[in-house]
Amino acid sequence: MNYCSQCGNSVEIKVPEGDNRERHVCDSCGTIHYQNPNVVTGCIPEWEGKILLCRRAIEPRKGYWTLPAGFLENGESTQEGALRETLEEANARVAVGPLYSLFSLPSISQVYMLFRGPLLDLDFSPGEESLEVRLFEEAEIPWDELAFQVIVETLKCYFQDQRSGEFRLHSGVIERLPGEQRRYRTTLHE
Repeated sequence: MNYCSQCGNSVEIKVPEGDNRERHVCDSCGTIHYQNPNVVTGCIPEWEGKILLCRRAIEPRKGYWTLPAGFLENGESTQEGALRETLEEANARVAVGPLYSLFSLPSISQVYMLFRGPLLDLDFSPGEESLEVRLFEEAEIPWDELAFQVIVETLKCYFQDQRSGEFRLHSGVIERLPGEQRRYRTTLHE
């Protein structure tokens, strides 16, 4: 950020009085421009023991599989966002159920909130951001072709809970490890 969105003057990076982090601050009008993590909300669409996945038609990770999810919009609840994203990406209608997983991804400043949601019908198809949508049983999940580590972790928990017959809330932190490979450390708060 170079200029203040309030008055148009230059901003500088400094620690504001009473704060403990560097922020973009406008010395002209005094506005402190806070940058906070993005909330990603989505759904685990369920049908008779199977889940609906979408193959991405956009970057990042184009061609890889994911759950329908995306950035929460201003003015909507996390549940409304999960409904919208499921409809946009899979043309699928769900009854948004309980929050199932909550993961912090500090390296990319995102918080994921994924809800369980039974499909209301089997009338689904790829949305603009999807190449393909399909129901998968656990044995069919393309684990090496999942787009994001948060989806991997959520699905591991989901199928473990499905086998035990008891679904519960899972939360944790996913940290990207240094190096060129896609390596992560997940800490679950059980």
